Amino acid sequence: MFGAILPSRPVQTNLQTLSATQFAFTLPAFPPFHHIVVFLLPGNALPPDAAAAVYIRLPHNPDFKLLGAIGNEKQSAIFKINHPGGSQISEVLAGNEGDDVMVDETVPPGTTGLVAARAHFTLGISVEPTASVTAQLEALKSTDMVETTSMVLAKKPLSTKMLAQRIIKNAFNFLASFAGDHGGNEVVPLKSFQDWWVKFEKRIDLDPGFLERDEEA
Repeated sequence: MFGAILPSRPVQTNLQTLSATQFAFTLPAFPPFHHIVVFLLPGNALPPDAAAAVYIRLPHNPDFKLLGAIGNEKQSAIFKINHPGGSQISEVLAGNEGDDVMVDETVPPGTTGLVAARAHFTLGISVEPTASVTAQLEALKSTDMVETTSMVLAKKPLSTKMLAQRIIKNAFNFLASFAGDHGGNEVVPLKSFQDWWVKFEKRIDLDPGFLERDEEA
């Protein structure tokens, strides 16, 4: 009834039927991945007023996490798998770290690379009333919003000194190309400074936070 696609892997259709409304895929957690596609197979449809909630359970974790849902009107969806902290399996086998990878960092200490690579995750699909799924998705959005707000509030503001340095850096990068020689001294036309100020003000209006991103200052 359902299929799943992981990057660089064959289409998954080996669905386990747990009950009339519950299904699951058990898939290798390695190689790690960032996204997963879930879809209704052609010729299949959900009962009226029903949707399919999609859950994921990471290796060594007893809890399922809601990813989203599909339905008769939206028969496929791409889900991003976020797991901050990086991939222990990637670290063991590849010697580096990655972000937003579907590999559980709760693998018990001392687990070897071979054992870690044999870990599996479970993709669960539950056919539920549309109203119930909608309520769960709204709750999920609220939780994500709270977490995002907390991260924003916790972010340390730039000091006055740092902000001034980034404004000067922005001006210098712009004006350096207009410098010319005058009596053995490098000078910048006043008009170039005025052009920078107009451009700087316009960017502040369009993107007030750009100075907080040092690489763009």
